[in-house]
Amino acid sequence: MATTSSARPLKSRLWAWTQLFLPHHLISGLVFRVTRWRAPWTTWLVRRFARTFGVDLNEAAEMDPAAYSTFNAFFTRALAEGARPLEGDEGSWISPVDGRISQIGHVQSGNLLQAKGRDYTVLELLGGDEELAAQFADGSFATLYLSPGDYHRVHMPVTGQLREMVHVPGRLFSVNTGTVAEVPRLFARNERVVCLFDTADGPMAMVLVGAINVSAIETVWAGLVTPSPQRQIGRWRYAEEQGLSIRLARGAEMGRFNMGSTVILLTRPGVDFDPAWQPEMPVRVGQRLQAGD
Repeated sequence: MATTSSARPLKSRLWAWTQLFLPHHLISGLVFRVTRWRAPWTTWLVRRFARTFGVDLNEAAEMDPAAYSTFNAFFTRALAEGARPLEGDEGSWISPVDGRISQIGHVQSGNLLQAKGRDYTVLELLGGDEELAAQFADGSFATLYLSPGDYHRVHMPVTGQLREMVHVPGRLFSVNTGTVAEVPRLFARNERVVCLFDTADGPMAMVLVGAINVSAIETVWAGLVTPSPQRQIGRWRYAEEQGLSIRLARGAEMGRFNMGSTVILLTRPGVDFDPAWQPEMPVRVGQRLQAGD
């Protein structure tokens, strides 16, 4: 029987508040191990998952389900060459992920919109660094949700020089629509990896937000960042004079989720996203976020 419109919010509320009592990291740690098992049923699971979530394996670099030794290898699959052409010129900002727009627009005096009636601050999101948060206080933001069936590698929206990476420990609430609408300050409470870049348009932050069952977040320069036993904020700075110069081109891979989650993109004032992009719209890697000429 179909779920009625009045029952759906109740179901979402119950699931959201049940999560307050769940052992988030224990559950995600179990998922971490299970998805890396070399199990005889992996091919069956890959085929079943692809059918259930509408995964188009024809886009993948490896199209044969039997070629994936673990479920995580399938989940973090690469795309075939040319599957995501980059729109616009070198200076135009593009989507870093396949997914759906959760929210997009301008930061309002340091506040980000999470969902209708709920917001949180850039300061909270970036781990309490006031000097850093001030750079984005009146800029633009895009919150991009990756569902289980999406491609799970994260790419550069514009060419940038890595300045700093910050690991902010936290909870692992689900980031689906219902939970985001119910749990206050969710993105500022969940574990996340903040990647700070210098670009031709000024500073940029890409925040990779963890979630329940997101058993690992990786970057191309550091490898596995989470899970981590550290319960304090960790910082890594990348300076050319120290021989740690990392520059990534527009469209290049910068990281990946090992299960679905959310990326929050922050820009300085003056970088404006096309108002045609609205919440709930699907988006793919390489699609232009700024208005065309």
